[in-house]
Amino acid sequence: MDLIIVESPSKAKTISKYLKGKYRVDASGGHIRDLPQKKLGVSVSQNFEPQYVTSPGKEETIKRLSDEAKKAGRVYLATDPDREGEAISWHLQTVLGLDADKENRIEFNEISPKAVRQALEHPRKIDYNLVDAQQARRVLDRLVGYKLSPLLNNKIQNGLSAGRVQSVALRLVVDREREISAFKPEEYWTISVELQDAGKKFSPFRALLEKQGGKKCKVSSKEQADAVLAALKSGEYTVLSVKSSVTKSHAPAPFTTSTLQQDASNKLGMTAPETMLMAQHLYEGIDVEGEGHIAFVTYIRTDSTRVSSDAQTAALGYIAEKYGKEYCPAKPNFYASKKGAQDAHEAIRPIDLNLTPELAKKMLDRKHYNVYKLIYERFIASQMAEAQYDSKQIEIGNSGYGLRAAGKTLRFAGYTAVYQDYKKEDDEETNGKLLPPIKEGDALLSPGEKGEQKFTKPPIRYTDASLVKAMEDKGIGRPSTYASIISVLNKRKYVTKDGKYMVPTEVAYRITDMLVKYFTDVMDVGFTADMEEKLDEIEEGGKDWHSIISAFYPPFEEKLRFASSDGDEITDILCEKCGRPMVRKSGKYGKYLACTGYPACSNIISEGEAEVTDTPCPKCGAMMTVKTGRYGKFLACPNYPACKSTLPFEDEKKETVYEGICPDCGKPTKKLFSRTGKPYYGCSGYPACKFMSWDVPTGQKCPVCGSALVSTPKGSVKCSNRECSYKPEKPEKAAKSAKKAKA
Repeated sequence: MDLIIVESPSKAKTISKYLKGKYRVDASGGHIRDLPQKKLGVSVSQNFEPQYVTSPGKEETIKRLSDEAKKAGRVYLATDPDREGEAISWHLQTVLGLDADKENRIEFNEISPKAVRQALEHPRKIDYNLVDAQQARRVLDRLVGYKLSPLLNNKIQNGLSAGRVQSVALRLVVDREREISAFKPEEYWTISVELQDAGKKFSPFRALLEKQGGKKCKVSSKEQADAVLAALKSGEYTVLSVKSSVTKSHAPAPFTTSTLQQDASNKLGMTAPETMLMAQHLYEGIDVEGEGHIAFVTYIRTDSTRVSSDAQTAALGYIAEKYGKEYCPAKPNFYASKKGAQDAHEAIRPIDLNLTPELAKKMLDRKHYNVYKLIYERFIASQMAEAQYDSKQIEIGNSGYGLRAAGKTLRFAGYTAVYQDYKKEDDEETNGKLLPPIKEGDALLSPGEKGEQKFTKPPIRYTDASLVKAMEDKGIGRPSTYASIISVLNKRKYVTKDGKYMVPTEVAYRITDMLVKYFTDVMDVGFTADMEEKLDEIEEGGKDWHSIISAFYPPFEEKLRFASSDGDEITDILCEKCGRPMVRKSGKYGKYLACTGYPACSNIISEGEAEVTDTPCPKCGAMMTVKTGRYGKFLACPNYPACKSTLPFEDEKKETVYEGICPDCGKPTKKLFSRTGKPYYGCSGYPACKFMSWDVPTGQKCPVCGSALVSTPKGSVKCSNRECSYKPEKPEKAAKSAKKAKA
């Protein structure tokens, strides 16, 4: 039996159902081979060759697939139809020992019986241009991430990461927030007038002031507004012109990865990672009761708006049958993809138009259904005729001022019968606004004029939708990376959410400022977009990927060396270990001296103006110094980083609170606070006695396990050892027992 290998078990289940047991279908679970997790894994001195290792936990998967491949008549690699999928197939081919000259690779844009059968009829060899493009991106991102992240950890704080695309996206958020902070609102006034025909036959309508003396009029103060209102009240309103027309609105293109994420954010309030997770399930297939595993949509990582002729024909037939032939365009709709888009795949669309949202609602949970409905309706709408409106514009004059009224009513629904475009918060809704049948030269009456004070608004913070759009417009990243980048920004706490809006945290500013200072090109939007184009050239033209990395890395490494040593000072102090001069450096814990012989000699001595205390380090005995961190002051060993011991800071000006008794030596325990502000209790005999407890110690030990007995906030007593079975009497019961014994 032939073997088909895909990435996910869900996808394998769907394909297996469609092939009805004629093929063995198994899943690799993603990459089986990748760069190592805990080291660079790129041979910089050997033309940047990647050093691949077996992905953690994939040993059993490789053994199983190897055994199956040996038994199979033929092996087909059916991973996703993109660079990442091609690379996974290449790794599988290499690890499983498949013949590279054979046509082992098959691909399909949708998981349907027809598409899978056609793919099996047309296998091909691995596309090494695609593989090289993925390798180049992986190596480039590894070099940038592995080199910049330690720099941030040393200069700012632990736990930080940087990325070639991630850090540029973060810069967009930070720059926008700074624009908002620097924004100075400007006052302006809108002048609106209620107007009515002289005979009062028709309902009043509203007109807005636009011009004065034929030029655009800007009212910026109350005095100006009052002057305009006074002139309008004393003058007469006359219709200068009436323009009626039929306007058209073209149907939107079917979804790409980016536009799906934007629409799901705007209309459903879903985050980009959440949207992609739902879409991935719909692509791979979902268990449906009574139907088995069913795939609902085509491949969901694409920036193409192209649609297959079969799908378009099916859509037009569906539209004519359900809505009428007048809803089909005179010529089928075609959409040009954005510049730089990869046109290897279709736009995102439903696989089977007979599986309507009404039917799918019975098969899917709420979130999957909402995303499917969005994809289905957008695709149908994209193949429909234009919406048409009866539009009217009326120009009115009074005392040298020009006012304008506009409105439109729906003439023919077209695509809007299925899909409504998203309206922004500041969009003025004019659809359905009917203006009266007045004509040029008519005199008008005004029931009232109104001036309203307003202020210009700052730029709007990024949402998931607008950040994805900005990244796409600026050429930062690719469809497959948008959601993961936003996920990292949230997980690393570089941004927080104010409703749906992204707000950069304090550390985001520090990261951005430091990277912009030392790595201007890496943090430049244009540079990042240009690098994406170079990666595309590898895929499209077979350009050698090593040359792109070779051109990028040397200047990057030079900047890295400068950033690492910026502020360093060679001193007259000689290293006690090797006799070389020491260099003064600055790290997140202050200044320190490092041997110039590093890495051969790694001697480091803490230095600076830190306050030295009389508290010895519990690990090496050196006198601790006072440092300041994000949770306030704390004690740190002066031998950092050789010794990383820290202790809480006790301010001598504060009154010491004694609460509890040490069960080890009987001395009172002091109430102290950890670096995060959490209270705990330490023996006043420290450092001779090092007892500490998160709860107030009673001075007694557990009769079962010997651990300290502690008081709880409710006044009961418990053993500090959570695994201990000792359960003392409750206070009320103990009091009764004591009273009874006394009696």
